[in-house]
Amino acid sequence: MVSAVAFLPGTAAARPAAVPDAPASASAAAPMSYVVNVRPGKASSVFAERAIAKAGGDVVIAYDRIGVIVVHSSNPDFAKTIRRAKGVQSAGATRTAPLSAQADDALDAERPLTAAEAKAAAGRAAAGQDELEPLQWDLPAMKADKAHAVSLGSRKVTVGVLDSGVDDTHPDIAPNFDRAASASCLGGVPVQKDNAWRPVAKESDHGMHVAGTIAAAKNGTGVTGVAPGVRVASLKVAEPATGMYYTEAVVCGFVWAADHGVDVTNNSYYTDPWLFNCTTDDDQKALVDAVGRAARYAERKGAVNVAAAGNAKTDLAQEELLDESSPDDSTPVPRTVKTKDCLDIPSQLPGVVTVSATGAKGLKASYSNYGKGVVDITAPGGDSTKYQTPNPPATDGRILSTLPGGKFGYKAGTSMASPHVAGVVALIKSTHPHASAARVKALLYRQADAMACTDPYDIDGDGKVDAVCESARNGNGFYGAGMADALDAVRK
Repeated sequence: MVSAVAFLPGTAAARPAAVPDAPASASAAAPMSYVVNVRPGKASSVFAERAIAKAGGDVVIAYDRIGVIVVHSSNPDFAKTIRRAKGVQSAGATRTAPLSAQADDALDAERPLTAAEAKAAAGRAAAGQDELEPLQWDLPAMKADKAHAVSLGSRKVTVGVLDSGVDDTHPDIAPNFDRAASASCLGGVPVQKDNAWRPVAKESDHGMHVAGTIAAAKNGTGVTGVAPGVRVASLKVAEPATGMYYTEAVVCGFVWAADHGVDVTNNSYYTDPWLFNCTTDDDQKALVDAVGRAARYAERKGAVNVAAAGNAKTDLAQEELLDESSPDDSTPVPRTVKTKDCLDIPSQLPGVVTVSATGAKGLKASYSNYGKGVVDITAPGGDSTKYQTPNPPATDGRILSTLPGGKFGYKAGTSMASPHVAGVVALIKSTHPHASAARVKALLYRQADAMACTDPYDIDGDGKVDAVCESARNGNGFYGAGMADALDAVRK
C-alpha cells in the first residue's frame, strides 16, 4: 500500500540543499529531501507523520508496505530531531547540494550510428536478421542469436528499466512497450500522466539505450534485443536537470515495479550522491535501509533485480577503497571507506545480481569494476577498439542500441552489460513462468558459461598488470559465474 499525505507532484520535488551536519554553502532555509524509515504498516506511518510534522517536515509520500516515508523539510536539524522520535528506525537526507550536470554512466560519449554504417550493415544482414544486427557482436557473444531461433521470450514477462526514461514511440521499442507498468518516479512520487516516463529534449538517452539492449523488437529493421519478445517498462528515476538518481526516486521505482507485475528490474546506475553509502553514517545508513527495503520488496513480489557493477576499474573486494567522487551533487571530499560498512547501492545489496562487463574479445572491459564475491556474472558491455576490436562485420567495440527519436548509437559501460543479463533473466522467466526470483537467479548462474581468470590481465599491452583476478569455488572476481547464456535460458 502507498499512501500520499501532503501530496506534492513528482515535478515539484524539493530543491536540493545541504545536509544538516555538513558544512553548507546553500541556505539553511532551503527545503531538503529526506527518507524516514519506520516499521512497515499503515499504523506506523501515521504515528510517525505526527512526529515528522512536529519536527518541521512535510510528508510527500509514505510507502507503508516497506515503512519508507519521503519528507521535505526546511529545518536544518530535521534529521537529528526525527531520529529521536519514537518508532523511527533510521532517517537521513537524500542529497547534499545541487549540481548542474552529471555524466552518463557510460564509458564513452555516445556515438550515433552513421547512415553509411546502417546501409552497409543492412546489406550484410542474413535472412531472419534485423538490418543492424550484423553490427551487434554482443548477441553471438552470449548466444542470443541462437536463442532467438528457439524463443524470443514471452509477452507475459516485463522488464522494468529504472533509468532516465524510455521513448516508447521508437519503432524498435513501441511493439514491446508496457505502458501500464511505466511511470515517472521523480521526487519519489509515481506519475503516469502525459507519458511522464519519457525522456524530454536534452535529457539523457541512457535509459533508452538500456531498453533497446533488453527488448528491441525483432521486426526486420533496426537492432535486436536480447529478449525481443518480452515487454519493457520505463521507470524514470533520473532527474532531468542533473541526471541524479536520488533515493526517493529509486525507492519509488522498485515499489512501483513490484506492485505492477514487473518480473525483472534493470539498474544501470548507483544511487546518488554517494558512490558508497556507509552504514556508520546516520544519513547514508538511512539511504541503504530505504533502497534495501524497496529492492527486497520487489524481490518478494517475484522480481529479479539486476545491476551494473560500475566503471571505475576498481576491485570492490578490497577491505578499503578510496572514494574521491562523493558527494557528487556538491563538493566531493576524498575519503577512505571500509567495504564491510560501505555499499554501492543498489548493486551491492543482498539479492541483487551484480554484473561486470566484457569487451568484444571476451576479456574484462578495461573500465569494469570487479571483485571476488562481489561480481555475480558478466555480459558484453563493450570497450574501446584500441583494447578489444570486434570481428567483422561489426566495426565498433561498443554496444549498439536504440536512442530517442528513432535513432541508434553506441555506448559502453557496465550500464550496457547489466541489460544483457536482464534480457537473459527475462528469457529464463519466459521459459519458467512459475519460477520464484530465487529459482530464476539459480538458473542464471548455473547456466552461465564459466570463464577462467584472465591472468595476467594487461589490457593495454604495456607490460604491466592492470588488475588481478581472484578465483573462488563458484566463480572469480572478473566474471563471477561466467558469461550469461541466452541459449540455455530458452531451453526447457
